[in-house]
Parts: sequence; structure tokens; C-alpha cells
Amino acid sequence: MVYRFRVILDAEEDVFRDIEILQESTLEDLHNTIIQSFGFDGTEMASFYLSDEDWNQGEEISQFDMGGEVRLMNETSLESILDEKNRKIIYVYDFLNMWTFLIELGEIAEIEEGRDYPNLMFVHGQLPDSAPDKEFVAEDENIPGEFDDDLDIDDYDNLSFDENWN
Repeated sequence: MVYRFRVILDAEEDVFRDIEILQESTLEDLHNTIIQSFGFDGTEMASFYLSDEDWNQGEEISQFDMGGEVRLMNETSLESILDEKNRKIIYVYDFLNMWTFLIELGEIAEIEEGRDYPNLMFVHGQLPDSAPDKEFVAEDENIPGEFDDDLDIDDYDNLSFDENWN
């Protein structure tokens, strides 16, 4: 079977690629297809993240083993994480610039004879010169146990370090 994806740059402008890739391919294969279809040189690190229907970022699937219990792209097949019910993943390329892509499985189709996979089916929009700015916002601003803003300290210069050390 073939997985047909729409890979959308998370930006104001519409920039996306439609890609076909074999279902038994790995996330590393999808990574390579994405960087080629968007014109990246492939020298930066990347990760995929499992996602729910609302695009909430879940478990990381990393390009390299950085230690710990992280799954790796080259060991994770598409069919092991995506199906009719689980259709969305997030892809981040270049952690300094945070190129972020929303990837949705649009269709699971039959292999077409004579077609090479992966296949770039459709291109829309041009990649901007720099990654779109990301706005990182907490879901709940009043998280219990976080910083107390109601401390009433008027004279910070005379505050003893030892008295306020936790």
C-alpha cells in the first residue's frame, strides 16, 4: 500500500507538498523525502512527533540516538504509527530555526505499476527565506505551584540571599 501525505509548513502562507510513499517505509525515508521536496540541504537535525486530532505534540521520534528512551526514525515504520485513526504527525527540521510542518495522512492507496516511490505529487507555494516565527504560549497562565506574582517585596537591595534561599 501507499501512504499519501499532505506536508504543510506551519505558517500564514499556504506552502505544502503532497507526497506518496510506501507504507513500510521508515520515518527516515519520509524525512529525506520532505527535505528534498522543500529544498533543504539536509544538514540540520530533525524529529517527528506523534500528534492527536488537535495537533497536540506527543512522543518524539528522533533522527539520532541522543541517549534515553527515544524512538528513532530509521527504526520506526510509517505503518507502525499511522493508520485510518491516527493520521497526524508533526515534523520539526533545524531546531535553531524551528521549521515546523504538520503532516496528515490523506489516503491509503494501492501501489501503481510503473510509478517510483517516494513520489512528489504536488507542490504549492514557495518556502520563505526564513522559518516562520513561533509563538509559545502556555495553555493555562495560572498553573498552581508556579511563580507567585503576589510577593510584596519593595526593597530588593536589602533582601538577604540566605533568608530566601530554598
